Parts: sequence; structure tokens; C-alpha cells
Amino acid sequence: MRTCLNWSGGKDAALALSSLLDEDRYEVVRLLTTVSAEYNRSTTHGVRPELHDEQAAALGLPLQTVELPEGVTDKQYAERMRTVHRELAEADIDAVAFGDVFLDDVREYREGRLATVPVGGVWPLWGRDTTELVEELFDRGFEATVVCVDDDALDESFVGRPFDRAFVDDLPPDVDPAGEYGEFHTFVTDSPMFDRPVAVSRGERVTRLSPEGTFHYCDLVPCG
Repeated sequence: MRTCLNWSGGKDAALALSSLLDEDRYEVVRLLTTVSAEYNRSTTHGVRPELHDEQAAALGLPLQTVELPEGVTDKQYAERMRTVHRELAEADIDAVAFGDVFLDDVREYREGRLATVPVGGVWPLWGRDTTELVEELFDRGFEATVVCVDDDALDESFVGRPFDRAFVDDLPPDVDPAGEYGEFHTFVTDSPMFDRPVAVSRGERVTRLSPEGTFHYCDLVPCG
């Protein structure tokens, strides 16, 4: 099954890719990411697009970047992604894969969007225990940095930290260890799938207010 992976650059996307590569029935042929034209950063995670390019190069996979206009509405987003998914189908891609784990409303939204185009959906991590997922990431040698935290769940001291066991141990008890409710997001700098690490340095921290809430970001700057 020729598959395109919805790519955030974070730990869930990377582990989803690893899971897909472990199964003979999937051939991952493309990564797909979205970028905000307003900030020139990836949506949600707030990462520089060139760092996603570095990840894709380290993986040896092509990356398709979809630019979303400033102030994009839900309707505009849905129409833009419908066009992209139809283009994937025209490129003989059978399915789009996602790193979602257990949020039913998110999956239902994605399934509803894909129902209007000739590509299916794949959820390689669906239903897994997030504590086990995190331990698998650590055991297999994935390395990541926390690039965004939701102020409703975590204060700004958590952003910019390595995503490691010390970080997880410091999380409040009501925060999911993998941040599956959106409490935090990460950027993977190395994994067993990369042929080289993505070298970054930590830049400035920025706090942004949006209709969804207050979020703290750590800018990762390419090195070398």
C-alpha cells in the first residue's frame, strides 16, 4: 500500500513512520506537512520549514509542504487539504497515515475528510498505551526537543527541554506522558531511521496568544 505520512516532525509522527516501515504491506513514499504563511513555521509545532527538509533528507523521503494562508478558516483548510489528497490519489498513493493515538474526535474528523477523496486512512499507533509508546521511543534511541507547550497544562520552563525521562518525570500527574491532549509538542532530531542527526541549537522563546489559548514556543535554529 503506497502511503503518505502526515508529518509534524514530532515524536508521534516519527514513531508512526517506524511502525509503518516495520510492516511489509506499507510502502511510505512521501511525507506531508503544513506551514503557516504568516509565521513561516510549521503549524502547531512552530518549527522552521528547513528543519523538516533536514529530517526528510535524513530519512531519504520526499517531503511535500502545504502552505496555509494567514487567517485560514476551517473551511479553507478543509478545501485545501481535499485538493492535496486528490493530488495524492492521482500520484497513485493509496492512503494517508497519521500518528494519532486515541482522540476519537480527531480521527473522526480525518476520516470524514478522507471519505470525500479516493485515499484511505492508516493509524499505526491507534489504541496503544502512551506510557509504552514513550518508553519505546527512549529504548530505541529517538531524540527530540520540546518545541511547544500549552500554558493551560505546562509553564514556559518546560519548552526547549530535551524530551527524555527527566522531562516525563517532571510532568504534572494530569498531563499525558506523550502529550496526546496537546499539552506539548516535540521535534525529533535523531532516530534509528535517520542516516544523520538534525543539528539544531535552541533559539529564543516566544509566547503567542491565539483563539485556542496561550502557547510557549522554543525556536530551533539549524546548525551547520
